Amino acid sequence: MRNIMMLGLISVFIQFSFAQTNNLKWLDIELANYEYPFDVSELNLKVQGQDLQMSYMDVKPSNFNGKSIVLFHGKNFNGAYWKTTIEALTKEGYRVIAPDQIGFGKSSKPAHFHYTFQQLARNTKELLDTLKVTKTTILGHSMGGMLATRFALMYPKTTEKLVLENPIGLEDWKLKVPYKPVEWWYANELKKSYEGIKNYQLKNYYDNKWKSDYDQWVNLLAGWTLNSDYDRIAWNAALTYDMIFTQPVVYEFKNINVPTLLIIGTRDRTALGKPLVSDEVRKTMGLYNQLGKTTQQRIKNAQLVEIDNIGHLPHIEKFESFITPLIKFLKE
Repeated sequence: MRNIMMLGLISVFIQFSFAQTNNLKWLDIELANYEYPFDVSELNLKVQGQDLQMSYMDVKPSNFNGKSIVLFHGKNFNGAYWKTTIEALTKEGYRVIAPDQIGFGKSSKPAHFHYTFQQLARNTKELLDTLKVTKTTILGHSMGGMLATRFALMYPKTTEKLVLENPIGLEDWKLKVPYKPVEWWYANELKKSYEGIKNYQLKNYYDNKWKSDYDQWVNLLAGWTLNSDYDRIAWNAALTYDMIFTQPVVYEFKNINVPTLLIIGTRDRTALGKPLVSDEVRKTMGLYNQLGKTTQQRIKNAQLVEIDNIGHLPHIEKFESFITPLIKFLKE
């Protein structure tokens, strides 16, 4: 572990030098120096013997229609990337709650934490109880889709409807990918750089077509690499990778009984552990043009909206094609 920690310090030094020549902004471990699009509040949690803070946006429209929706972010993101989604939904009269899960965004980054989707779902339920929200739509993107699924399974009476936007976990990767310990994921996180993060998103999210609007999501992750506490951020990221890999929800889709909408960008090829398998196996992973249809069949009465030639982030890459079916589904 000491060698890995030293690697982290070297990585921070290299990234700091890079930032000097590329104007990359240093970011606080809990993004205190990064402004979210709406006011941020905090919920104090007592979890696993620790006092933690869960940050969230709670946006209430003036034309409130009595309905609410909770937005679960993906692994490489936080609540801020829901800005246009929140604006569109509040315009329609929906109250929108967008939390940063523990370990992400403005929320606490504990030095030690046992991450489970059950624990994150429980944290979110405590938030809703505090806000006196007894019934709501749950929407999850990417990793947030796995969490949204777990939440719907744990709290079916609270979940009015379920929306999954390019969720990961539509297949069980551990059947194809060899297991790697948390330390392996941690070492990979310590190697993260601005260029590496951008290249990953360019290739995997946007089909090698970059827009300046995408820069902000790279800068959020890369800005953390300049922080002297980046090792803690990297450790939390490694723990959540292990959670994703070892806690599949795919076998429980058949148990979902709430109305469900799948919004799938069919160009998406996101899958955990691709570098660890052969080219032949890699070609069978993350095929969202097939996974969307398969998942629709597994969830009772699920609706499927496929967005052709769009990747992992429909609500960023092609917003109108995302928001139009979402609002239609909410009004049904």
